[in-house]
Order: sequence, then C-alpha cells, then structure tokens
Amino acid sequence: MSNKLSRRSFIKASLITAGAVAAAGVTRPLSARASGAELCTLLDLQQCIACGACVEACREVNEEKFPAPEGPMPDMIPRNKVKIADWSLTEKREIDDRLTPYNWLFIQPAVGEYNGEEFEINIPRRCMHCRNAPCSNLCPFGAAFTQNNGIVRIHPDVCMGGAKCKAVCPWHIPERQSGVGLHLDLLPQYAGNGVMYKCDRCYNRLKEGELPACIDVCPENVQQIGPRNEIVEKAHQMTKEMDGFIYGETENGGTNTIYVSPVPFDVLDRATDKGSGSPHLGPAADSMASANTMALATIIAPVAGVAGAVARFLSLGNSDGGGKEGQNER
Repeated sequence: MSNKLSRRSFIKASLITAGAVAAAGVTRPLSARASGAELCTLLDLQQCIACGACVEACREVNEEKFPAPEGPMPDMIPRNKVKIADWSLTEKREIDDRLTPYNWLFIQPAVGEYNGEEFEINIPRRCMHCRNAPCSNLCPFGAAFTQNNGIVRIHPDVCMGGAKCKAVCPWHIPERQSGVGLHLDLLPQYAGNGVMYKCDRCYNRLKEGELPACIDVCPENVQQIGPRNEIVEKAHQMTKEMDGFIYGETENGGTNTIYVSPVPFDVLDRATDKGSGSPHLGPAADSMASANTMALATIIAPVAGVAGAVARFLSLGNSDGGGKEGQNER
C-alpha cells in the first residue's frame, strides 16, 4: 500500500467540520530548513474532538509496516516467562482504543472536574519520542535507534522481541507481536518472541517532505510539527494565553512530543483509564540520568552496534532506510 492518504480519509476528516481546515490554517509540509533539525510535535488538547480521523489515517498509511505472522506461533521456553502476544486475529487487530502492534495511535479520554467546572479532554496518545530515549540506549540488539531528527524507531528486521524497550520506557509504549521477526530464523523457542512495534512518526513521509498522516488529516489543527526550539517556544506562548500547562518538555529528560492543556496533567492523569496499552500522564523522571544506567548504556552500545550491523547486513537487502543512514552514532 502506498503511504499516500486515501480519498476516503480526506473526505472523512473534511466532513467532520466543514471548512475547519482552511479556517485553522493547517500546518504545511516541512521546509528544507527544518529537515535536518530535531523535530517535535505540539498537541493542543483543547482542540481535539475525538473524531478518530488521525487514528484511521495512521492505520491506513502504516498498514504496510504492520506484522504479518505466518503459521503457528512457536512454543516458547520457558512458557511462564515469555508469553505469546498475538494481535493478528481480526477481533484484536481492529482494536483502536489502546496501543497495539496494529494501532500506534489512539484517543485517550479524560473526564472530570477542575476548579469547580466539568471537563472532557481527548488526548491523542502514541510514542513520546524521547530526546535521550532509554529504549534506544538500552536495546541489546541495536533494533531501537534514534534518527538525527529525533524520531525514535524500532527496526522490525532487527528486533528480537525481547521487550527491553517496553520495560525501560516510562510510558511502556512498545507492543509485541509474536510469530514474526529475526528470532524465528535463529532460536525461535528461546530468543525473544516476535517484534516490538510503535509509532515511527511517519519517518518515510517526513523524508519526502510530507506531514505525518495524523497531522495531515486532522480537521481541528490539533497537532503541529517543526524544530523543537520553535515548538517549545510556541507551547509556552499557548499556555500563557490559556493559563494552561505543558507536558513533555522535561518529562524523562525531555521528549519530542509536547502537550498543552487548560487542565493540569496530574488532574488529567487521574481522570484517564490506564493500563496495558494505555499510558499515564504522570511525572516521568529522567530514566537515563543515573550513573548506573549510563554505564549500562555504554556497555551495551558497542555490542548492540555490532549485533545491529550484522543483523542488518544479513536481513536488509531491501532496506527501507532503517539502517545506518539517518541513525545517531552509538
């Protein structure tokens, strides 16, 4: 499937609020000056109407990247430690109210009361794309990596599905699909158990100067993307105007996903349903700040670099750009 958005998605987004896109002034494709910058997205939560256009567009554009398991799932050893995670069945594959290997973006509702007034705020949730991402720093196989423009990715042809990335992520974002990946060709019963999946910010669209699908179809101009310094400055301007709050600027040492809201994020966090596939909005300390963690990353880096290079050489004859090009040096 092409990564171009279909006519159906555009029509759906347009019909939700006729003329809203033109009135709001939609973010334009990235200029040349922004292409090499650290890119950040800004989400204005008071604008989201939970129409679902972004969720549908994300699934449609990224469908060609989704896992396609074949045959029975391998029986893992030991069973009680590594469990099968199969989201490929139709009833599970269509789930869109949490993160899964087939759903990289969902709308998390928050309903409650603040300052004596009721609120209902809709929060688009996906990978935060941390500036110093623990998943990228601590992946023992070099499958998770950070591009020079700040996009954090997991290469499916290198990932062994060990879920280290999910364990070290403060929001536990990546999700596993069993029955796919490199481990099937190596030690299918012992090594990993599939591949981890998450939002990759439509890196291939950005590379072509296009917007991520979720931004492209939004009828309410909820998201903007651009160089991080400009996005952070704009976020502060917006919060000053709305007497609001920011999330993502400093959490986990800073992320490239910035939320602004008229309601404090600790209040929003208490007002949301959280659990597997539904991340929190609470405090997130810098997971890479401790000396022990940094030391571990230093030890892992050379091993991961060699493992990643070998795996890519063996399996990426038709590389999609996920190899060394555009990847930060470890």
